[in-house]
Formats: sequence, C-alpha cells, structure tokens
Amino acid sequence: MSEPGVNKIMLLGRSGADADLKFTSAGTPVANFSLAVNESFKTRNGEKAEHVEWFRCVCWNKLGELAGQFVTRGKLVFVEGRLQTRKYDDRNGNGRTIMEVVVRQLRLLGGAGPENGNADPSCASSSKAQHGNMAAQGDDGPLDEEIPF
Repeated sequence: MSEPGVNKIMLLGRSGADADLKFTSAGTPVANFSLAVNESFKTRNGEKAEHVEWFRCVCWNKLGELAGQFVTRGKLVFVEGRLQTRKYDDRNGNGRTIMEVVVRQLRLLGGAGPENGNADPSCASSSKAQHGNMAAQGDDGPLDEEIPF
C-alpha cells in the first residue's frame, strides 16, 4: 500500500502575457499563462540581488474562461493548485516534458504594473470583481487525451 501524498503549490507573481484561451475538441475551455515570481535576496557581499522563476499555469472550464478574460500581462496573480508533469511531441516530432501548475484557485490582485504590488491576497472577493480583485475556483480539467496542444 502506498503512502498518501500532498501535491500543492501556491504562487504570487505577475503574469508574463495575456492568458491564451483555447477549447478542446469537446468544447472544454482551457487557458494557459506564464507567471513570474520574483525573489529578492542579499549576496555574500551584501549586495541586493533578484531572481525570477517562471511557472506555466493552466486553468480549466469556468476558471479557464475567467483567466482568459481577466489575466493580462503584468497582472498581479495568486494561484493555488498542483504541479503536473506532461509529455508531448513538439512540431519536429521530438518528445518533450514540461511541468505546469494546474490551477484550482485564482485570485487577481490590484492592477497591472509594480505600482500595485502591495495587494493582500486575503482581501479578494470569493466570486466576482470587487475593488480590482477577483477570486475563482476550478477543477483539474479533462483527461490528457482532450488537451488541444
């Protein structure tokens, strides 16, 4: 018998581009966007440094529709979901493996740009836009064979 596990990730960052909304052959909405998470730290020499980690995020069904409509480049976004590894063949037929965040909860915070970077994720509404914030929950989406890319 295998031990139970936990696969959960929470990220707060800025979207790298507008979300790309597509539909599976069955008509299921799916949105993809990249999320940049910045980390500031001091080096051994005491100098301030910054590292940016990029994450690929995928949202399914109603959450995908909302992401496609509201996730725009530079938007401060909080996501909660699970990590998933997926294999596919690129345009040249080469096998590729990617890791992505399957988003279960999405919160849009403030507006685009660094001037709104002090938003608090706890102030997001539970279902609709309010004071520039929006929160929504989704599911894990369809089976792998329904993915359109």
